[in-house]
Amino acid sequence: MKFVTYRKTIEGDARLGVIQDDLVVDVADLGDAIGEDFPGTMLDMIDAGRVGLAELGSTLEDLAGSFPINTTTALVNVKLLAPIPRPRKNIFGIGLNYVEHVEESAKALDTSKDLPKEPVVFSKPPTAVIGPDDAIQHNAKMTKQLDWEVELAVIIGTKATRVSKADALGHVFGYSVMIDVSARDNRRAGQWIFSKGMDSYAPFGPCIVTADEIPDPQNMDLWLTVNGVEKQRSNTKHMLFKVDHLISDLSSGITLEPGDIIASGTPAGVGAGRTPQEWMWPGDVIVACVEGVGTIRHPVVNSTPD
Repeated sequence: MKFVTYRKTIEGDARLGVIQDDLVVDVADLGDAIGEDFPGTMLDMIDAGRVGLAELGSTLEDLAGSFPINTTTALVNVKLLAPIPRPRKNIFGIGLNYVEHVEESAKALDTSKDLPKEPVVFSKPPTAVIGPDDAIQHNAKMTKQLDWEVELAVIIGTKATRVSKADALGHVFGYSVMIDVSARDNRRAGQWIFSKGMDSYAPFGPCIVTADEIPDPQNMDLWLTVNGVEKQRSNTKHMLFKVDHLISDLSSGITLEPGDIIASGTPAGVGAGRTPQEWMWPGDVIVACVEGVGTIRHPVVNSTPD
């Protein structure tokens, strides 16, 4: 299933929907129409677990596209939000997780030229999250080196503490797209959270595709364009540390909980690694895609205070 968080109207409440062809089926409204208590938010859906997913999936299959009146809206007529507009915890970011990105970072950003022996972990606060078509903020008083990174986002579905790689993917609810926006000139003594955690630095969406529809997260193309020009293109098979390894490693010391998000790293092609270096500026439009999940588009706007 493809789940979205959306608004029916500009000022409407955030609601949970599931995409069916060119429609968004409102999950809570569907439940009300058939006398079932279905979740109303993405986090509630994740908390409902496999049983909740199975019940909703069975209902959708039984209806076979004949949905009760007032339970659907055309996808083109809704405002999509970040799938989880306000994560419960910081997003787990993974740095230097593609070989060629390690090489370009060593040249441009003074990171080690050696491949990491274990995942490099940082975080982004919940306030960094924005949804599809929302603006990436460019504050020239904070940065003049605003960079892009397309990533596969992994959403945890069930509690994971010290799990093995063999069991790790069983804890995944689904997958999404994230852009790891980075202010390269705001790294502080090797600490990345300020560089990567400012407001609007975690574009996220357009949906969460449940894990059953993506049996192998290590065979997904991903790409990013700036103003229509391709800057990044790769495949998740080139990750140094695969998704199962990331979950196992993180859970070895930090309990992963339902709704937690892992941004799994970016391939080569970031602005800092180019000759000459390239940065995002107000007026730019950034588009990122992960195969099998979807595409997000974001304008860059001036947010420099007077």
